[in-house]
Amino acid sequence: MTHSEYDEYRPPEPPRRRRGGRGAGPGGKGKRRRDLTESGGDGSREMAMVEDVEFESYYGRPVVKAPPWETPIGIYLFVGGLAGASGLLQAGAALTGNTELRRSARLVAIAAVGVGTPALVIDLGRPERFLHMMRVFKVSSPMSLGTWILSSYASGAAMTAANEVDRLTGERLPFGPLRPLLRLAEGPSAVLQGVMGAPLAAYTAVLLGDTAVPTWNAARHGLPFVFVSSASLAAGGMAMALTSQKNAGPARLLAAAGVIGDIVGMHFTKSRMHPLESEPLEEGTPGKLLTWAERLAVAGGIGTLLARRSRTVAVASGLALAGASALTRFGVLHAGHESVKDPRRVMIPQKDRLEKRRAAGITDDSITTGW
Repeated sequence: MTHSEYDEYRPPEPPRRRRGGRGAGPGGKGKRRRDLTESGGDGSREMAMVEDVEFESYYGRPVVKAPPWETPIGIYLFVGGLAGASGLLQAGAALTGNTELRRSARLVAIAAVGVGTPALVIDLGRPERFLHMMRVFKVSSPMSLGTWILSSYASGAAMTAANEVDRLTGERLPFGPLRPLLRLAEGPSAVLQGVMGAPLAAYTAVLLGDTAVPTWNAARHGLPFVFVSSASLAAGGMAMALTSQKNAGPARLLAAAGVIGDIVGMHFTKSRMHPLESEPLEEGTPGKLLTWAERLAVAGGIGTLLARRSRTVAVASGLALAGASALTRFGVLHAGHESVKDPRRVMIPQKDRLEKRRAAGITDDSITTGW
């Protein structure tokens, strides 16, 4: 008797009954009623031809392929937000004559740009790709706009930081006859840096939400608010750590507002998402990162209330807030990668939204399953 791998999918066959046995009519030729609820392999009963269906994709591969964004992009998400909010802070300090806070915010901004730009280039693989993206200005592309926003902001940040460093060194930098031009360009550069600060802090959230990754796309309405708030608490925290208590008042206010916006914004964003889409934000490594981000944000927020009286508390609170912002960015980044691994998170939310639209009588654009 031969045996193949396909026999494993069939239940064992019970022994066949001989004709004329129990239940047969006269002469052993009686008919038996088929039992459709039972399964058997003797050909006289219905049997299950397939196993229970499981929700999976072809060959176990993801339905949606996540962008190959690794640690360098996580760093860029953090320092980009830090730079953007610091640009706003330096502009406000310049307008109010707060010299110390202005200097701290400008130095943080140029340091963040100095780290973020190489991280972005490293992720692109080849430096010339960054220049290639600047050949086109495409309003409908968050990546194209982001390249121009970053470049414009970096130009203004470099100019304002050069002025601050020149003053700190007692005008010993070898600028020579260019120093008057450098001072003349400081005001417009500060304005450019301030104007581009908010878009720089927010555009990365728009970039993530513009992808087909389930968690990022589902969070597209609230994620910009979360990223801007996260950037605000980071910039406020760093400025608070680098500025004396006397002149750090605006930084403390920005940090406190960022903490409230970050916590409220994240919970609001998750409340509008399908449970399967918000699941990666609450479980696994991303969930742990975001949980610790919220804890550090709360601790740093409480510290801002006491930072006016203690320099040590100000520094510790500022670093805690910066850490909270970094964990938020990495948590969201990894949550997107996790969301594409389970095909249920891609298909079921779309089907549920489609059913809601049909139930509401919307059938002419039923292919659209977004909110």
